[in-house]
Formats: sequence, structure tokens, C-alpha cells
Amino acid sequence: MPFTKPIVGIDLGGTNVQIGIVSPDRKIIGNAKLKTKADQGYEAVLDRVTQGITEACAEAKIARTDLGAVGIGAPGPIDPNTGVVLEAVNLRWTEAPLAKDLGKRLSLPVIVDNDVNVAVYGENQMGAGRGSKFMMGVWLGTGVGGGFILDGKLYYGHFLTAGEIGHTIHLPGSPPGSRSLENNCSRTAVADRIARLIRANRPSIVTTLTEGNLDGIKSKVIAQAYEANDPLVREVIEDVCDRLGAAIGSCVTLLSLERVVLGGGLSEALGKPFVKRVAQSVRQYAFPARCKDVDVVGSALEDRAGVFGAALLASERV
Repeated sequence: MPFTKPIVGIDLGGTNVQIGIVSPDRKIIGNAKLKTKADQGYEAVLDRVTQGITEACAEAKIARTDLGAVGIGAPGPIDPNTGVVLEAVNLRWTEAPLAKDLGKRLSLPVIVDNDVNVAVYGENQMGAGRGSKFMMGVWLGTGVGGGFILDGKLYYGHFLTAGEIGHTIHLPGSPPGSRSLENNCSRTAVADRIARLIRANRPSIVTTLTEGNLDGIKSKVIAQAYEANDPLVREVIEDVCDRLGAAIGSCVTLLSLERVVLGGGLSEALGKPFVKRVAQSVRQYAFPARCKDVDVVGSALEDRAGVFGAALLASERV
């Protein structure tokens, strides 16, 4: 349908839900942010999302009946044709009919796609990927997610799971739980590695920054230590950059991509120096020589990418 009514864009994560009301002129006019609380169960999450939409509408000074549609990005592989979440590990959902169930609650059309897909689409339409017909997005947060724009369109593949770079096997000879790219390069993995090294008597200012609480080290703390040239954190992040570069560079070689956008909480916290270092690694591994001209950039929309992307997809698909 034409984008004539406000559309809800939702970025549903394992920890937080971000909701934005996007106007036809592509501006966010109302927001709500809430905890997912996935441990309370599927129905409880839907209740909270519904309440969050009501709060965002109140901030935008509109009624829910003024809305045109809802777009939602959810973690894990999604069937975008049916709006079913096939498997969301961090939500503990399997075959969840999210579009149908949320649509019933709201009396609105709902489209569902993968959370990184919608963020990548947002960047492609409005952000750092604008104008690129062949691009990849890699988002580093609790996990590692990815998405592809091929020939100007989101690419899903035969099984509708394209982009799951975090679950690609990176170290096949390693013990279970340490083999995938996500096991090694997510914020969760980075925080765990830093904590284990400190507990093995390696010095780091992270101990001071966290007041000795090494459980659940946040992206902000990692970034502070990185900026302060903490040797331990620098070593860990340099290793992450090399591993990411090998994985992304291989994708550039395989698909002949012109641009890569890095997003997610860890990448955004570490900022331009991190993006530059990953770019160097990508170009080292990309083949042939012309592929080394790939443009590697940081997210321009940051935590708004998923909201914008979900809203834009909903405006196009309903």
C-alpha cells in the first residue's frame, strides 16, 4: 500500500524491544523501549509489545486506529511469507506464528522478518548502505547476525535463512560451543573471553570499570577499555577483527559485494577505529584484487535501523 499512514517499526531482541512510529515522511514521531522478558513466555512478550505500541502512539499523539500496519524484526530464521518465527534461540520460540497472533491483538496487518534483515534494509534505504545494490550487513551484539541485499533486494535463499553468518562454522576442530563465528565474535563471546582471561590473572582496567563484577560485561565497558589501550582488551578485539575479516572477506569473494555495513551494540560502541580495523582485515582476505575495493562502513542509523527497516518493509508488503 502507499505509505500514507503512520507505520509501527519494531526491533524485537532477546533483551530489549524498541518500538517507533514512523510517519510517511520517514520520521520517528513516537517511541517506546521496554525489556523483552522472554522468560515470562510468548504470550507475555506479545502483551508487552502491544502495550509498548500503545505508549508509542500516545507519544506521537495518535490513536492505534490511525496506524496503517506493523513491521517487526525478530531474531533467528523467519518465514517472511507467513510471518512465522521458525526458531528464535534467545527467545526460546519455535514455529511461533508472530504475525498472525500480533495481528489479532492489534487488528492491523503485521509483517515479520529477521531482525538483522530489517536493519540491513533500513541502512540500504536510508543509511550507510544507501545506493548499494550488492551489500551485506553484519550486526554484532548478543549474537552475530547478517543480511544480504543482492541486485537491490533482500535475499532469503531457498530455505529463507540467508544471512545467518553467525552460525557458520569458523573453527570446525574446536570443542562444541566454540566453533561458530558467533561463539567467537559476539559481544557475549568477547565479554566471556575478557572475564576468563582476567580470572586467569591477566591485568585489565575492566576490573576497575566493572568494580570487580565480571559477569555480563557490557559493550560500553569494552569500548572504554579499548579506547584506553588496555592491552588485554586490545588483544581480544584485534583477534575478533581478524576473525570477522576472514568471514566477511570470504563472503565478499563469494558474492562479489560492493559494500559491507557493520552494526549492532558492540560495533557501535567501539566506533570508527573498530570499523577501520575490520575493513583492513576484510581487504586482506577478499579475492581477487578488485574485490579489495569493497567499502566497509559503520551503521549510520545505529539503533534506529531496525525500526526504520521494519516500518519500510511493512509499508511495501501490506
